Amino acid sequence: MDNLTIIGNKLLSPEKLLSHLKIWRFKDQKIVFTNGCFDLLHLGHIDYLAKAADLGHKLIIGLNSDASTSSIKGPNRPITNQTSRAHLLAALFFVDAIVLFDETTPYELIKLIKPDVLVKGADYTIDKIVGADIVLSNGGEVKTIEYIDGYSTSAIEQKIRNSGS
Repeated sequence: MDNLTIIGNKLLSPEKLLSHLKIWRFKDQKIVFTNGCFDLLHLGHIDYLAKAADLGHKLIIGLNSDASTSSIKGPNRPITNQTSRAHLLAALFFVDAIVLFDETTPYELIKLIKPDVLVKGADYTIDKIVGADIVLSNGGEVKTIEYIDGYSTSAIEQKIRNSGS
């Protein structure tokens, strides 16, 4: 199988993801879920996602759609469209599935997936993590991961804007 096919096979609808989840759970694999916009992929994202993947066997990323990203981040975002963002994330060897969602939060997606581990950045407290209630009530874990200082899409965006003036 060629690499582009492998990448494309990681881009899943919620329905297709459910069939993968059945197989993974049958094999007793720990399912890790995280989400975000991942607008301009940078070292901070790679560090965060690699650490999230280390918490289980399969890493699923809920990716905010363009509409969802714009509603959260503002009219100038996303910088890169959802197709580009999804393919870049799917190219990472430790990512097993990408699922787009249009809502501002992945609550419904988390309810569907019922991951064993829910991961967010350490800027969140567990009581503020969307879907933590679902994961904890199913016997799962909610983990936070520290960010690397100095890496953010907003900072990169500002640097680009400032270089043009």
